[in-house]
Amino acid sequence: MVAFAALVLAGTGLLSLPQATVSGGSAPPLTALFTAASAASVTGLVVEDTSAYWSPLGEAVILLLIQVGGFGVMALATVLALVVGRSLGLRMAVYTGSEAKGVSLGEVRQLVTGVLYVTLLFEGVLLVLLTLRWWLAYGLSLPDALYTGVFHSVSAFNNAGFSLYSDSMVGYATDPWITVPLALAVIAGGLGFPMWVELWRFSRRRGEPRHWSVHARITMGMSAGLLLIGLVTFLALEWNNPATMGALNVRERLLTGFFQAVMPRTAGFNSLDFGAMNTQTLLATDILMFIGGGSAGTAGGIKVTTFAILLLVAYANVRGEPTVHAAGRRLSQATVSQATTVVLLSLGLVLSATLVLMTVTPFTLDQVLFETTSAFATVGLSTGITGDLPVSGQLVLVFLMFVGRIGPITLASALAMRRRSRAYELPEERPIVG
Repeated sequence: MVAFAALVLAGTGLLSLPQATVSGGSAPPLTALFTAASAASVTGLVVEDTSAYWSPLGEAVILLLIQVGGFGVMALATVLALVVGRSLGLRMAVYTGSEAKGVSLGEVRQLVTGVLYVTLLFEGVLLVLLTLRWWLAYGLSLPDALYTGVFHSVSAFNNAGFSLYSDSMVGYATDPWITVPLALAVIAGGLGFPMWVELWRFSRRRGEPRHWSVHARITMGMSAGLLLIGLVTFLALEWNNPATMGALNVRERLLTGFFQAVMPRTAGFNSLDFGAMNTQTLLATDILMFIGGGSAGTAGGIKVTTFAILLLVAYANVRGEPTVHAAGRRLSQATVSQATTVVLLSLGLVLSATLVLMTVTPFTLDQVLFETTSAFATVGLSTGITGDLPVSGQLVLVFLMFVGRIGPITLASALAMRRRSRAYELPEERPIVG
């Protein structure tokens, strides 16, 4: 938490430099803080147009914050330790192993370098595709196309959603050579690094039995299911909306529907105007944003594994089963308790922030709930009210982005490591439920 706060403050200081803005004047402290927090937490909410307000230096700072925030403060520190000292201290190894979700101490070095390789691989492939498209199809000079490709490839894989275009990807909504690679990069980053480590290990088991872990099965199954649900929901609710999909042909509607179904995984790109969408669509997007993506990746939200555990708990209770099972394994009571705690605290935080913003702003419930959920889940989608929020409202969003990025991970890790035994138990009694 301290390291992440230091990153945000460092970004705020750099964005406050006169050279960081197009006008040459220092950005207001709140604008610099909001932008730094949004970039470091890979959210994507902005109070000023990125390309119109920030200079190349300011954009470079934003890009650096996105990369560091997405890669992870602890992972980056470990890579630097490997490069500089060629040795890994026990304390750093333990910390990084804890953040890596159960990886043993001996595998920490391989994991962190693997994270670096995966990041560079996906960002590099996306960079080539986007650069060629903007250069050959849209007439950008090669240096401009390369710069635009670098910015959007880093933003996409890290699920940040920052764009150099004021309307995000609306201008490229019907271009599959732009939107499909961006969407696939968002999915790749949102699956989580443990998932990619397991995919790599799975591919190397030739001639041996291949088994998926429970985490992998839940992550892949829930990710595919939520993507399909999001696609069907967007198409059903926006198909005839003249302000969004109504003016498009069938192929273009399917393309924009797929792109927008991917983005609530916590990437803030949009190829349709969310301010013009139906209220029902906004509510469905709220749910998808709150769930988020895979664990230990660049996605935010409560994570698909946490949501899946709650569904399994409900299923077990409906069936009258005393334990919870998934993919041929029994889930521990500690896991169930952790998931329940994370969800309840996250839900309480979002609803409390929504109540505060509704008190200090004139906006409607659907607009405010969308904004707070987007900030907490580090998504970056907006109905267009971010820049119109008062100082208190923007500070609330800064807090949500900070907590949303590190809160669920920190809380889950703290609950997992906390062990406290009771010296005695009180007599059992059952209150009326329902």
